[in-house]
Amino acid sequence: MSEQPKGCIFCVKPSEDTDKDNYILHRSKHAFVIMNIFPYNNGHLMVVPYRHLSDFEMLNTEEKAEIMDLISLSIKALKKAFNPEGFNVGMNIGRIAGAGIADHLHAHVVPRWGADTNYMPVIADTKVLSEALEDTYIRLKDLFKEQ
Repeated sequence: MSEQPKGCIFCVKPSEDTDKDNYILHRSKHAFVIMNIFPYNNGHLMVVPYRHLSDFEMLNTEEKAEIMDLISLSIKALKKAFNPEGFNVGMNIGRIAGAGIADHLHAHVVPRWGADTNYMPVIADTKVLSEALEDTYIRLKDLFKEQ
């Protein structure tokens, strides 16, 4: 497992000019879309406000609207790229709720397919992905430009 970088990755990554290396797919005024580098499934995305905050109630109206728009945009791109049968969309707010990065609010968009769970995470603490992250990035990047 990679060592956690110093500082908040959701603040550091968008401040850099290396979107491909950081798996940032789309930038808007108040939020951005980034791939999860430890995905539940291929195409697992996160929608993140630029502002560093941990409480949903702290989002302003424009940020809330843009996050919802980016979730919708993400679903459209994932449908075109992967043809999933469904989605999980949500936020884990606070460490006790399962947030891996509890200090910076973010929404998960996870494409789902029938029987997409398997024994590997239980038996071997390993995730099996059918596509490299770099290939998923290439597949999705142009779809965000089309929207």
